[in-house]
Amino acid sequence: MKLSRPVSWFLLAFGVWSWVIWVTFVKNLVADGSGLAFDDGHPTAYFWVHLTLAVVSFVLGTAVGVIGLRGLRALRRTS
Repeated sequence: MKLSRPVSWFLLAFGVWSWVIWVTFVKNLVADGSGLAFDDGHPTAYFWVHLTLAVVSFVLGTAVGVIGLRGLRALRRTS
């Protein structure tokens, strides 16, 4: 299956965007001072659930970005 150039760029941009957003989210999660993520210095269920969401999003964002990158590389080879 061939991807068009705009679709490949969109997928690559989505993968990069996912990393930017979720890295920022994890930094904010770790620095949380409201008591949601940590209770007396120990991680709470809130922390673990949101960390799991972030890790899954990293994996999916990476996969989508790699698909976009491979689509762009394939288009470059055929041009």
